[in-house]
Amino acid sequence: MTKRLLTLMTGLALAGAGGLQLAHAAAASAVHESTAQAPAAVLALMERAADWQLAHPAARRGEDWTDGVGDAGFMALAGISGNARYRDAMVAMGEKNQWKLGARPYHADDHVIGQTYAELYQMLRDPKMIAPMRAQFDAILAEPYEGPLDIKVPGAQRRWSWCDALFMGPPAWARLSHVTGDPRYLEFAIRRWWQASDYLYDKDEHLYFRDSRYFDKREANGNKVFWGRGNGWVLGGLARMLQYVPANHPARARFVEQFQQMAERIVGLQQADGLWRSSLLDPDSYPNQETSGTGLYTYALAWGVNQGLLPKAKYGPAAKRAWQALRANVLDDGKLIHVQPIGQDPKHFDPQSTDIFGVGAFLMAGSELYRMALEDGARPAVVTVANASALYRPEETVEAPVASVVVMDALDSRLLPVQATAKGLIFQADFAPGETRRYLLFPAARVPAQPPVAARAHARFVPERMDDFAWENDRIAHRVYGPAIMTDPREMLVSSGVDVWSKRTRALVQDAWYKGAEYHIDKGEGLDFYHVGKTRGCGGLGIVDGGTLYTSRNFAGYNILADGPLRAEFELRFDAWDAAGRKVAEVRRISLDAGSNFSRVESRFTAPGKAPLTVGVGIAQREGQGQYVEDKAGWMSYWEPALGDKGSNACAVIVPGATGYASNGGNYLAAAKAVPGKPFVYYLGAGWSKSGDFPDAQAWGDYVSAAAARVAAPLKVSVKH
Repeated sequence: MTKRLLTLMTGLALAGAGGLQLAHAAAASAVHESTAQAPAAVLALMERAADWQLAHPAARRGEDWTDGVGDAGFMALAGISGNARYRDAMVAMGEKNQWKLGARPYHADDHVIGQTYAELYQMLRDPKMIAPMRAQFDAILAEPYEGPLDIKVPGAQRRWSWCDALFMGPPAWARLSHVTGDPRYLEFAIRRWWQASDYLYDKDEHLYFRDSRYFDKREANGNKVFWGRGNGWVLGGLARMLQYVPANHPARARFVEQFQQMAERIVGLQQADGLWRSSLLDPDSYPNQETSGTGLYTYALAWGVNQGLLPKAKYGPAAKRAWQALRANVLDDGKLIHVQPIGQDPKHFDPQSTDIFGVGAFLMAGSELYRMALEDGARPAVVTVANASALYRPEETVEAPVASVVVMDALDSRLLPVQATAKGLIFQADFAPGETRRYLLFPAARVPAQPPVAARAHARFVPERMDDFAWENDRIAHRVYGPAIMTDPREMLVSSGVDVWSKRTRALVQDAWYKGAEYHIDKGEGLDFYHVGKTRGCGGLGIVDGGTLYTSRNFAGYNILADGPLRAEFELRFDAWDAAGRKVAEVRRISLDAGSNFSRVESRFTAPGKAPLTVGVGIAQREGQGQYVEDKAGWMSYWEPALGDKGSNACAVIVPGATGYASNGGNYLAAAKAVPGKPFVYYLGAGWSKSGDFPDAQAWGDYVSAAAARVAAPLKVSVKH
C-alpha cells in the first residue's frame, strides 16, 4: 500500500468519525466570524472600546496629537452610533480647548485636532468651532515656512518633513476648505503633500521613510527601514485626503495612484495572523503584535474597497482578516491592547500597552468595516448629486424620491440626518464647485442604529401671543400676525407683513422667547427689534394695480406640514381682499430649511378670470442711510441703517422672473406676474450684523447674490436602485 493511499484512507476514516466534528467546528468558526463582522457586532465592539477609552482618558493636554487621532476615531463612531455621548464628548473636548489648535503654530501634530473641529462644525454649524483654526491657517498662508525638509535641520518640523505629519496636517486643511468653501486651504495641503512625498516616498518600494534620518539605515536582514505605524499614518492620511479632494480636482488622480500603489505593497506585507508588524520589511525582528498601525491599514484598505478604488476580491478579505485580529485584541472590558507606545523600542513593549491614538485608528477601521458589512447584507441604492455650477454650496438640501431608508455619505461612511417629506426625504450636504457626490441608501430596518438628530427648524402657531404664526431655523426667525391681534384693544393691528427676529445663536429660541415674553431685550441670543407695522416687512406681498398696492388682512387659517428637524413647512390662508375691484385670496406655503437665511414661499392665488395678477413682493424702507441693491437676476437687498447699539437688520427677496422694481407705500417692491391657480414662487431672507455671519453690507450682499445663483442653478439629483 502506498503512503499516498494510506493517507487518503486515514483521512476518510477521520471523516467518518472525529473528522465530522472538525468539519462542524470549522463551520461553526466560519459562522462565528461572519456573525462577529455583522453590522451590529462591529458597532457594539466599537462602542465597547470607545466607552473604555472615555472612562480612562489620557493624561495629556487635550489638543495633543494623540488625543487628536483618538478624537478622529470618536467622530467616525459618532457618525454611525445611535448614542449621542460620543459626539457630546467631542463637543465637550472642543469647549474645554476653546476650539484652539495646539501651541505650535506650524507643527502638523498640533493641527490634527482641527479635523474633529471641522467635522463637528459640519454636523452642528457653530462658527466658533472653526474660527481659531481658520485664523491660524490664514496666518500660515500669509507667512508660509519654506525651510528645508531635512529633519536634522532646526525648524524642519514647521514643514511636513516626517511621514506621520501626512495624517496629522493635510486632512485638517482639506476639511477646512470643505466646510468654508475657501480653496486656499486645500491647495496648500495638496502642494505641501507632494513636496513631502517627493522627499520621503521610495518609488521602488512604494513606502515612506519616516524622515531623512532613515534614508540610509537598514534592518537586521539588510532591508530598508519602513515603520509600520508610520506608513499607516500615510495610507490613512491618503484616505482622509481623498475624502475631500473633489473628483473633478486635477490633483485627485495622483492621490489615487499613490493610494493604490501603497495599498498593493501593504496588503502583501500582512502577516499570517492578520496584523502588520512594527517593521514592514523585517517583521521577524519585531515579533510583537501591533494594533495601532494595523488599525490604520484596516481603515485605509476597507475605505478603498468601499470606494471602489481597490478590488474587493483581493482587499476585502485582507481587511476582514485584519479586523478579526484587531477584535481579538479588545479585552472583555473594552481595552485595546498591543498598541506600540510612543517613542519607545518597538521590538520590546508590554503586550497590555494601550493608547488613545490606537483606539482612534481602531474606531476609524470599524466605521469602514461597518459599512462593508452593511453593503454585504444589502446592496444600497445610490443617490448621485451633481453641482454643475461654479458655486460653493454649503448645507444644500437634497430631495430624493425614496422612503424608509438611511442615508450614508459614500465618501466618509457617515450617516446623515434625514427628514421624511410627502415626496420622499431630504438630507443636506456641502458641494464644491462642479462637484458630484454619491450617497448610499440602506433600508432602515437593516441599519442597527441611527445617530440622534438635533432639531434645526421649527414652526408653530402661537395662540398665547394673539395668534402669531412663527417659524425659525438655526440662522433666523420670523413671524406673521394672526386673527386675534386685529381685534385686541391693545394692538388693533391689521398687517400681513413678515416680521424678523434677529438671532446670534444656532439654537432654536422662539418657544423660550415667547414664554419669557421679553424678546425685545437682547440677553445674548438676539432679539426682536424689526418693526413691521403695516409695511410688507421682510418679504410680505400685495397685488399691484395702477400704481397702488393692495394688501390682505392677517392670515385667517394655518396648516403645519412639517416641523423639523431639517425643514419647517406650513401653509397660511389669507381670505379674499379687494384689489382694484378684483377679489383675490391666497394660500401661501412657506418652507425654511436648516442652515439657510432664506425661506421659500409658494403662493397660489384665486381671483375671478384668467388675467395674470401683478404681485409686489416687498421690503420695508427705513429712515436713515441704508444700502439698497436691486439686481437684474431677480433679487433686491436692503441693509438697514444701524439702530443704535443693536446693529443693522438686513432683508432680501429673490423673485425669479421679476419684471421690475419700485418704491410704494414705504416699501421697496419687486414685481412679477402670477397666474391664478398656478404656483408663484419667491424667497425671503433676513440677517443681522451681530449674528456673526454678516459683519457688513458687502457680506450680506454676497450671500444674497450666491443664494439667487443657487436658486437659478438647482442641483441635479438621480437615484439608481
